[in-house]
Amino acid sequence: MSGEPVRLYNSTASTPTQREAFTSGNVPVAVYGLGKMGLPLAAVYAETAGNVIGVDIDPDVVETINDGGCHVTGEPELPEVVADQVDRGRLEATTDGAAAAARASVHVIIVPTLVDDDEPDLSTIEAVVEDIAEGLSPGDLVIAESTLPPGTCEDVIYPHLAAESGLSTGEFGVAFCPERTASGTALRDIRGAYPKVVGGIDDESARVASLLYSELSSNEIHVVRDTTTAEAVKVFEGVYRDVNIGLANELGRIADDLGISVREAIETANHIPMCHLHDPGPGVGGHCIPYYPHFLLAQTEDPMPVTRTARETNDEMPAFTVEKLERELAASGTDIADATVLVLGITYRPGVEETRASPALGVIERLDELGAEVVASDPLVDPAEFGAQPVALEELPDRDFDGAILVTPQAAFDTIDWDEIDPMVVLDGRDALDLEDSHHEYHTLGGSVADRPKIIEGEGNENDEVPEYLPARNEDASASTSRADQ
Repeated sequence: MSGEPVRLYNSTASTPTQREAFTSGNVPVAVYGLGKMGLPLAAVYAETAGNVIGVDIDPDVVETINDGGCHVTGEPELPEVVADQVDRGRLEATTDGAAAAARASVHVIIVPTLVDDDEPDLSTIEAVVEDIAEGLSPGDLVIAESTLPPGTCEDVIYPHLAAESGLSTGEFGVAFCPERTASGTALRDIRGAYPKVVGGIDDESARVASLLYSELSSNEIHVVRDTTTAEAVKVFEGVYRDVNIGLANELGRIADDLGISVREAIETANHIPMCHLHDPGPGVGGHCIPYYPHFLLAQTEDPMPVTRTARETNDEMPAFTVEKLERELAASGTDIADATVLVLGITYRPGVEETRASPALGVIERLDELGAEVVASDPLVDPAEFGAQPVALEELPDRDFDGAILVTPQAAFDTIDWDEIDPMVVLDGRDALDLEDSHHEYHTLGGSVADRPKIIEGEGNENDEVPEYLPARNEDASASTSRADQ
């Protein structure tokens, strides 16, 4: 776009005029971080604003994007959107963050917030802020979408920008607008699957951020009182899920003691709106939920026993899963130290090429500690990189296994012909297999809900029909929280 960039913070132009400037490409946007969430965000900004500079430290990523390619896999529609926006000159990429900052009037940060020894590490965020400060101009708005410890915008980002740029308070804005996306549905989520949360360092920052996201998103814009509240919203969402899964895992651990299927009990309990228990599983993985509790635990002297205990419970689940298999093998006369164990699924979610904090890594590590020979299969990653012998699915009938643990139910595992595999002890960590009547000794972590209870009509049923079995309440949400993020 030609001419001077339009700056929206403290603009005297009317709201319709500002909207027109944004959607016509006269408000250049720089998006810092072009990873799994950053590239989809840059693509949607490009669709809407038509003038986006993406910044990434990896020159291969930058080259791929500028050639119209897409390095992010598993995101429907994203390759086509990136190719189209690049071809139309609406999206480009660079490794020069300071140069991008000098061109842009809106700066969007979406790089990872790291955790080192359970302490938040803001070094990546601070590096981006330094680049932005070099090119920051009066009237610019800086938006953080990265998940941050509450208080980061107010205590770190805003004062650092002011100090390094030489601008005074009130000359530029800062807002926190957390990403609410999941791998595999990023474009859908950004475009409006969920309400957008906006918090500003001041009212003007919140106003401009709301204006921008009302163009990007078809959903509501939830404006909260300040950046710290908005930061807490995102962290609280993750902590809630971690605590809920921790409770489900604690209940799942006592399934054998109670002699019931905890999964069946949970699913049935969730039919009333007061209950929304998640599912038990072999652990919690990914780049979000396992880390967000530490954003709070490191920030307060309060012991936060509920949050801390849930995190510890979830951390223990890979070892608990292996110990359950060890008991079942022992009951069948096999010492785990002499066993060959198959691990199915290494990524933390089905269909997502991400292994960060994956429960499978803890399962493999614990099996190795106990002396088992560990063999693994995953269509998305090489098991050899994680200390396991790789095996192709078609080779399974030709191998001898004493036991197997399903950690992540990849779609490819539906093709396994279990009838052709020699009998073994199978521990299903996700209740995803149908081996109840097979020749294998089959166990489900927490029990199975395969045999759903029937709901019998009562006197209060005005229809003379037996109602169908009700699905789990809010099934889509359950799938995206309790199952997908473990």
